[in-house]
Amino acid sequence: MPDYPETEKFDDPVNRRQFFLKLGLGSLGIAAAGTVAFAYQYLEPNVLYEPSPVVNVGRPERYELNSVMLDVNSGIYIIHSQEGFFSLSAVCTHLGCLTTWQPEINVITCPCHGSKFNREGAVMDGPAPKPLPWLKMWMSDDGELMVDRATKVAPEKEYVRA
Repeated sequence: MPDYPETEKFDDPVNRRQFFLKLGLGSLGIAAAGTVAFAYQYLEPNVLYEPSPVVNVGRPERYELNSVMLDVNSGIYIIHSQEGFFSLSAVCTHLGCLTTWQPEINVITCPCHGSKFNREGAVMDGPAPKPLPWLKMWMSDDGELMVDRATKVAPEKEYVRA
């Protein structure tokens, strides 16, 4: 075995104190970086962009008398009855499924659990605990029907006459 001079064996020995010092400074650096990342995330605006609850459903001429139209994108029914226009939520009051209009039996049904509602939203059958809510509806200045999905109104009191 060759004999190495003492200076070539270990140029820069890391003793125990230096090892723990480097480990501690590295841990503090990682913690500081995490703190900066969370602080940046906290200071960034966290805004939820939702569509407006007010929906333009078109002109009254678009709806035939005694028709029930489902607007799938808005989750609402537009009903044109003898009394005028009104709107119902199409979301079942049982577990939030989207209901469907069955014109052959003149009933709104929930495909999930079988709840049935009449044209005015009253519960006819099934596990739904409450009727479908009536939604605020009005005629805009342009002659378009507007529905506010966020505002519920008393049933059979809010008809829009065209």
